[in-house]
Amino acid sequence: MSRRTLRTTAAALAALLAASAASAAAATPAAATTTVPRSPVRHVVVIVQENHSFDTYFASYCAASGTCSAASTAPSPYAPLQPTPLTDLSTASYDPNHFQACEQAEIDGGRMDGYLTPHVAQSLSTGYPCGSPANFAQAAAGPGSPVATYQQWAGTTAALADSYFQPLVGASSSNDMYLWTTRYVFTDNTAEPNAVGSQCPTARTTTSFTQPNLGSLLSSHGVSWAWYAQGYDVMRSATAAGTCPAPPTDCPAQVPTYPCVFDPSDVPAEYFADQADQPAHLRDYSRLADDAASGTLPAVSFVKGLGYHTEHPGYGTTVSDGVAFVRQTVDDVLAHVSDALVLVTWDESGGYADRVSPPTGTAANAVDGQPYGPRVPLLALGAGVAGGTVSHVQLEHSSIARFIEWNWLGSTGQLGGRDAVVNNLGSLLTPSMHVPSS
Repeated sequence: MSRRTLRTTAAALAALLAASAASAAAATPAAATTTVPRSPVRHVVVIVQENHSFDTYFASYCAASGTCSAASTAPSPYAPLQPTPLTDLSTASYDPNHFQACEQAEIDGGRMDGYLTPHVAQSLSTGYPCGSPANFAQAAAGPGSPVATYQQWAGTTAALADSYFQPLVGASSSNDMYLWTTRYVFTDNTAEPNAVGSQCPTARTTTSFTQPNLGSLLSSHGVSWAWYAQGYDVMRSATAAGTCPAPPTDCPAQVPTYPCVFDPSDVPAEYFADQADQPAHLRDYSRLADDAASGTLPAVSFVKGLGYHTEHPGYGTTVSDGVAFVRQTVDDVLAHVSDALVLVTWDESGGYADRVSPPTGTAANAVDGQPYGPRVPLLALGAGVAGGTVSHVQLEHSSIARFIEWNWLGSTGQLGGRDAVVNNLGSLLTPSMHVPSS
């Protein structure tokens, strides 16, 4: 299923922008206080992968390890039916429907029992089959698993969060925005940024937003930040020459669009005019290892691979390729930056089944009136991480922004969104880091 679908009409987009402006007026970032980190973490690197629920990667691990919450090991809504094994072959050939309308039907009011049954109305409205037995898929535990690296980290050097929820029901880009704004901006993948790559391979209507956001906030406090995006320089060079890039030879789909070339809708900063394609803040992924080795890594970094390195199902892509990309990135950073906290998370659950009901009626839901989606994994590695432990504290993408505010900016809630009410990341770290869990 293409990520570049269901774009808003001009009228709907105008209404959405008006709402965005109102939100921006209601929350102006606070004045600068301090840029000296409050914890021993001097760098944070956030790797954003795609489209897997917590259960697809860690249900078998939790059952075997006995370290996860009772909710994580509760009987599946589909018992005694056994899940489809999640393998490179199965993910290469199947991409579940993960549009909002479909996911809402599958969540089924928190019963989490609608992932297998076809939903005719939602299939018609989204233009893609909604509900399939293939949505109930789980990776095995142990060395033969495509996510054996992640499971091995969780049992040794990493902390795993088993109550980390995608902030919004629906597709990737809408959830990515919570990393940057901590609030609802648009639904599914219905907005295209006015940035390099937005016209490849065909022209699309683009827009920019004005909500308070992490990039502007960090810049106003003098804190360095960047997005490292794979394929960005290739896209920039091609579009400067009036063309679009050809797909890399190792991209299984061999198409001149996602997942083979840079997609600006994967990078939330590209939706803001003061940040889009700014050289200080939009960097090619190839620079990351050198920046880490040379001591020029920004305080705050986000990493986005090309689609076929993000574990996104379908398109012939494999989980193993994405895991290898993450492992290389983690190694490149931690080999040189001893005070770095590396966070690995997934933008959304991708339409795969998860057994735990999303929380409802929370203070975070009240901020923007939007419901939580299913769980996705979060792994923490590096400085001060409580390796081999599992956090059961409720977290989401806005929690990462809250930690960044707390550590570098002197106070939380400066974006005026969910960052004011969600929990911090202290439950993933040792007490010596002095990072709050709330």
